[in-house]
Amino acid sequence: MLKLDQLQGYTGPRGPVVLVIMDGVAIGKGDAGDMVAKASKPHLDWLESHVVKSRLKAHGTAVGMPDDTDMGNSEVGHNAIGAGRVFAQGARLVNEAIASRRLFDGDTWKTLVERCQAPDRTLHFIGLLSDGNVHSHMDQIEALLREAASSSVKRIRLHILLDGRDVPPTSALEYVERIEATLAELRDGAVDARIASGGGRMKITMDRYNADWDMVKRGWDTHVRGVGREFSSAAEAIETARKEKKGIIDQDLPPFVIVADGAPVGPVRDGDGVVLFNFRGDRAIELSRAFDDEEMTEFDRGPKPDVFFAGMMQYDGDLNIPKNYLVSPPAIRRTLGQYLAENGVSQFAISETQKYGHVTYFFNGNRSGKFSQELETYVEIPSDRVSFDERPWMKAAEITDGAIEAIESGDFRFIRINYPNGDMVGHTGDLLAVEISVEAVDLGIGRLMRAVEAAEGILIVSADHGNADEMYAIDKKTGQPAVDKRTGELKSKTAHTLNPVPFYVYDPSGVANARLAEHEQPLGITSLAATSLKLLGFEPPEDYDPSVIDVGPES
Repeated sequence: MLKLDQLQGYTGPRGPVVLVIMDGVAIGKGDAGDMVAKASKPHLDWLESHVVKSRLKAHGTAVGMPDDTDMGNSEVGHNAIGAGRVFAQGARLVNEAIASRRLFDGDTWKTLVERCQAPDRTLHFIGLLSDGNVHSHMDQIEALLREAASSSVKRIRLHILLDGRDVPPTSALEYVERIEATLAELRDGAVDARIASGGGRMKITMDRYNADWDMVKRGWDTHVRGVGREFSSAAEAIETARKEKKGIIDQDLPPFVIVADGAPVGPVRDGDGVVLFNFRGDRAIELSRAFDDEEMTEFDRGPKPDVFFAGMMQYDGDLNIPKNYLVSPPAIRRTLGQYLAENGVSQFAISETQKYGHVTYFFNGNRSGKFSQELETYVEIPSDRVSFDERPWMKAAEITDGAIEAIESGDFRFIRINYPNGDMVGHTGDLLAVEISVEAVDLGIGRLMRAVEAAEGILIVSADHGNADEMYAIDKKTGQPAVDKRTGELKSKTAHTLNPVPFYVYDPSGVANARLAEHEQPLGITSLAATSLKLLGFEPPEDYDPSVIDVGPES
């Protein structure tokens, strides 16, 4: 039993404590690419001027990434918020496992290598070709490729997913050129290593939360069956797509299959080994199920090859997905949700499909299901299956409707909400759409403020990382939006940012007497857990990162 002590002199508000996570909405520099600053957002502006506020770190070591040059992301952000303290995350865990050789000394890697040393076997690697460090990193796949080659694996095939989302939007050829050089190095050592297939990450393979299984089917057909439009190289496929559709960005590039002598160079066959080298779980689970789950019915896989499949990490420990993996995920226990459930606090979580898993699975420490069926209610609003720049308001209104109904019901003491707009629309690179997306979130927050006031509750508004706040690349020398020397235009950006995120506490009844606590170091979003507990009237666990605020009577 995880027991929480009550605070002295303060027992919480009459209504609920409501935590709003504005996905991808941080505090930018107010320049041409800052769509958060440009948007009309009267409610956020009012909070900025009238309530207890601060700024929180949401990237780098503050959320468990390797160093402070690393962007935050929604997965590690919600892990951090829900855990209340910093845990080493996927990128860092994999780096450490490679550096220490723990990965290569593990049984899973040894099985893959031994299986694929036979001359008629192939070791396949599928994943995001990127150094964005959100789902994968180039250094890691190159380390795996070189280790496989040095372990007498003679045939290697790479199935690349193109990014343009966590890295510059049309940078794919740079990554392809780099990986082709690595593969050429392996071929010089008598290893038959080459790219076999690929496509944009938002076109094939990397669906999440069961939003669009057709993406996974397209990826399966491309990577596994070797069925698709044929090219002699990945570079040719990318260049052709760009000629045929002006303005296309990497994440939307169509699937392609590489052929030689009239046949695909790398379909997956019986006896092969397959590694999904993404370390982040949300967009890896469905492909893992396609390989591991014999009973899967979401799409017709055709004759399923008998392979040894492994993920870079285990993406869902509760559901054992995948069965085999190279690096153990962070063991996150004693999360905010678990503490609340074991202390009888009723909880409500809501978002749309694109971020539903973030306020449930990731918030709960990579745990499927609920801590308490009686005390917890989770609501998923189905996302639109269109490009989010076409409907930048997404499901903000429906999410707000559901949250207000929960507030007015009086059934819940803690409510958490994710508005995906700033992140999902931000990744499209459409500036007008991003501006509208922020305005849609602001409109929802205004409605929540009125509902919280009527219920005599307390509203916390923050974010998990930045995106919409920096839609142009920044010149490192000048600190201003970077200019493309070739075209004279500003360089667009679709990746997350290193900017701090806002923190507001709206307590219309004044019951908490909230004020900023004194801290020597800047706080990160891990402090949102202790903050939530204090506003609910509980002493946070001693090992939680400190609350942003103090509550109750001043001493």
